[in-house]
Amino acid sequence: MAAGCNHEPAFDGVSAAYKRVLWIVIAINATMFFVEITAGAAARSSALWADSLDFLGDSVTYLLSLAVIGHSVRWRASAALLKGVSLGVFGLWVLGVTLYRVFGTGVPEASLMGAIGLLALVANVTSALLLLKFRNGDANVRSVWLCSRNDAIGNVAVVLAASGVWASGTGWPDLIVAAIMAGLFLSSAVQITVRALRELRGEMAAG
Repeated sequence: MAAGCNHEPAFDGVSAAYKRVLWIVIAINATMFFVEITAGAAARSSALWADSLDFLGDSVTYLLSLAVIGHSVRWRASAALLKGVSLGVFGLWVLGVTLYRVFGTGVPEASLMGAIGLLALVANVTSALLLLKFRNGDANVRSVWLCSRNDAIGNVAVVLAASGVWASGTGWPDLIVAAIMAGLFLSSAVQITVRALRELRGEMAAG
């Protein structure tokens, strides 16, 4: 009987409390996308621009997560797989744009970068705390937690980049942070994709 306790099914998101939290997190992310895309253009910041697109991507993928709650493992794992692949593409895109900006000119506006970075940090830490108790769910649920955690880490990096831009008078800290964020996206993409494929294989074997 003890062995059975080690094979309890992962939380699949079928919970009114989880759905409420997810709607709140979606609203936070959608709002911050509009705030950061505007501020990123004004501050000429690659890190803010990357983070704003991440907020947009999270809003869309969280809606997808919400849509497949209650469906079969195959549906939920397929949704997680789509999110993993999309996150990987996004990470490569940010990395490519960052490399392109290496050859550009202009120094980001450090004060605006720092202020918006702090605001985004508050938004993402709030989201991550709301999702904390759901972090060990299935691939679909866990992908939401990983995205929120990454966003909070990314915003700490944006604030540090703003300090680096102010101290150095160059745009290199901004570009370095954008590249690190791209790497974090790619790492999470691998984690989400591997878990989703494992769940799909398990479902096919059981069927």
